Amino acid sequence: MALRQLFNGQLPELVMFDLDGTLIDSVPDLAAAVDKALVQLGREPAGVERVRDWIGNGAKVLMRRALAGGIEHQHISLADEQQALELFMQAYADSHELTTVYPGVSEVLEWLQEQGVAMAIVTNKPERFVAPLLDDLGLGSYFRWIVGGDTLPQQKPNPAALLHVMHMANVTPERALFIGDSRNDVQAAKAAQVACVALNYGYNHGRPISEENPARVLDNLRELLPA
Repeated sequence: MALRQLFNGQLPELVMFDLDGTLIDSVPDLAAAVDKALVQLGREPAGVERVRDWIGNGAKVLMRRALAGGIEHQHISLADEQQALELFMQAYADSHELTTVYPGVSEVLEWLQEQGVAMAIVTNKPERFVAPLLDDLGLGSYFRWIVGGDTLPQQKPNPAALLHVMHMANVTPERALFIGDSRNDVQAAKAAQVACVALNYGYNHGRPISEENPARVLDNLRELLPA
């Protein structure tokens, strides 16, 4: 499936990417930081597989789920959330050595750059972590804009971040594409009236991303490239 098929034979002017679960597999480092915070709070560590299902709604919700031991976290107090979040942020700031780039990502980013397609990151990860992580992984030079989970008052699935990037890029929704891996990503794209491609290897709370009916579901980003 070539990218041009989504845009009537043309290329999009702007491609926006989610980060965790789309371009990079950050679960090992996120889980290590979550577990360190939990242990500091006198709790049992959660482990990689449970943390994998909790990712996607930003650091606050991740730590609320860690404290609750599951997806539902309404009973967690604000004070407990803030304490756990602070410990997590301290731990995660020094925990990037286990994060890896998914197969096909660098190839696709390089190709898009060669075609003159503008690119951006739209993630619910706190903004302060994004640029250093991209640089560490050799991906920083591809992206003109970065919107983190605390850059704007709203996070995905709210479309505000996508609309913000399109405004800065002076690109209409019809000429933009969003690529992600979760329900939040697909919902944000639909709300922004932007075509969405979803990857089935990411983090979607244990559910198949095809349930959200994105424009395409891919096994590898390379499927966007010409045959």
